[in-house]
Amino acid sequence: MKFLNKKIIKEVQEMFADLDKKVTLVYFTQEVECVYCRETHTLLEEIASVSDKIELKVYDFMENKDLAEKYGVDKIPATVILEGEKDYGIKFYGIPSGYEFGSLIEAIKLVSTGKSLLQKDTIDYLKSIDKDVHMQVFVTPTCPYCPQSVMIAHQMAYVNPKIKSDMVEATEFPALSNKYNVMGVPRTVINGDVYQEGAVPEQVIVEKIKEALK
Repeated sequence: MKFLNKKIIKEVQEMFADLDKKVTLVYFTQEVECVYCRETHTLLEEIASVSDKIELKVYDFMENKDLAEKYGVDKIPATVILEGEKDYGIKFYGIPSGYEFGSLIEAIKLVSTGKSLLQKDTIDYLKSIDKDVHMQVFVTPTCPYCPQSVMIAHQMAYVNPKIKSDMVEATEFPALSNKYNVMGVPRTVINGDVYQEGAVPEQVIVEKIKEALK
């Protein structure tokens, strides 16, 4: 099954025209008991084939536990977006399909070009953080508002190595969704106990981070 037709491939090629640094997609999968692992693998292969700036590395989650731990991967399917070998803490859990396909494209562009849409005040604050921040943005592929939240969180992770940001496809991880009481998406969970419903401006997320770090 192919995900990208000729029209989409051409559009992605245009979006990748300004890629600068090499991007590595590190994908963790396994053959059994993994919903959408094969589909995610296929999608990533197709994306990697669009540009010579993108390399896909595939690992078995069980056989490569040490590597999974290195990248903080604790469930599958998982995709880690690297600039070469540099890890910014930007991850996708579940298949980045539907509206989240755009989030994946933007994450690749972010680590390759370093271009962010965050405001200077936001960046200055994020750089000052010296405590760990873990952001989980719960989404579904049919949610048109979710990519905004995912992209803001990923851009924040890019600024400071203390910040980690995960896209989590809510329906693929029902136990996790139940744990964090995900009744609607997007729902951003910060450090496990501070929540933000809906797609909101970056300033709102900054305030939520401050709340989580108190």
